[in-house]
Amino acid sequence: MRNISLIFKQFSRSVLLLAGLALLTTSVRAQDVAKGEALFKQKCTSCHKLDVRMTGPALGPLITSETDDKWLTHWIENNQALIKANDPKALKIYNEFNQAGMTVFSELTDADVANIIGYVRAEWKKEQSAPKTPAGGDAAAADNGPSTLVIWGLIGVIIIAFIVILVLNKVIASLERLVLARKDLPAEAVTEAVDEEAEKRKATIKKLLKNKKLVGFFVVCCVIAGGTWQWVTLWNTNVHTGYQPVQPIKYSHELHAGIMKIDCQYCHSGAYKSKNASIPSLNVCMNCHKTVKTESPEIHKIYDALGYDPATTKYDSTKARPIQWVRIHNLPDFAYFNHSQHVKVGKVKCQTCHGPIETMKEVYQYSPLTMKWCIQCHKRTDVDYKGNAYYDNMVQVHEKIKRGEKVTEASMGGLECGKCHY
Repeated sequence: MRNISLIFKQFSRSVLLLAGLALLTTSVRAQDVAKGEALFKQKCTSCHKLDVRMTGPALGPLITSETDDKWLTHWIENNQALIKANDPKALKIYNEFNQAGMTVFSELTDADVANIIGYVRAEWKKEQSAPKTPAGGDAAAADNGPSTLVIWGLIGVIIIAFIVILVLNKVIASLERLVLARKDLPAEAVTEAVDEEAEKRKATIKKLLKNKKLVGFFVVCCVIAGGTWQWVTLWNTNVHTGYQPVQPIKYSHELHAGIMKIDCQYCHSGAYKSKNASIPSLNVCMNCHKTVKTESPEIHKIYDALGYDPATTKYDSTKARPIQWVRIHNLPDFAYFNHSQHVKVGKVKCQTCHGPIETMKEVYQYSPLTMKWCIQCHKRTDVDYKGNAYYDNMVQVHEKIKRGEKVTEASMGGLECGKCHY
């Protein structure tokens, strides 16, 4: 028995030792992956993603398929040395990406690189084992609108409410009969009492209808209400405050102008120098989105419109097509408005007319853009004339008028194209 006890103790010690080593290895491994994640985000995310090709290849399948960690370490620390040594793997990657050199990370140690490789493989394994969902699934669900079940449910509620009202009316009539029946009246007397009550109600209604003062007051109220409604309707004809059409691409001004603080004129460059603010070309979008949010379904709409293939980073002009944006702010054809005159000369902020654009997920017409609205703005806005060449010229013209000198239309801006052509 003693021998069995000793064997059991030795066996249990061995099991505990192995479990402790496994736990220690797991904790060290987790710590290495955590370090690798921090280094990956710091050093690699500007050019690489795990599952999408950007400036560099998608690292998930590349590092998982490449089992030579020693070569990977040399490549990450100093890829230029491998290229100069005519390493076949290095030359293949170098030529595939149009001979664009990768940054040399000589400051990373072998342990740092091992941590990055471990993190990439672990994350790629998680992504491969996770259930796949269709791209843009959330967006599709959001665009479907209310489901058929909800619509039929609402219709059912309305029908049930109507039935309940009819049943309640029947119940009220039955209760009235019961009240009269408790007074020990015969059934015929109960029926006559109910009919008499109904006749009294009809007589009261007829009496009210014959009251000329009451009917006249009601008619006057209807005329006032109808006239007010007609006046408001006519006054707001072609006033589209709150107009928010569905655009072909879900562009968020809240994200770009609000959170990321991108200046309005980076995209709408015409506002500073021309009559129209202009809709930015898709090439302006590609300044960022060639490498940013490349996995987004909305960004892929830009790629499709440009005929751009993110896998090869090349354009096919035969597949290019314009984006059909829907105009939001419209003025009558006879109304002249010049953006540069207001933005550059008047120093008017975009928000003055377009509202808090930096908070809008989807743009809508904030201001009524009516003549009254424009005149009120012109009445309360001070003119910033200091250092303005236009007003300096006007001062000189007024001085000439005081001196009795000749003043022509040309000296008062009469040669400007916008005076006649708009």
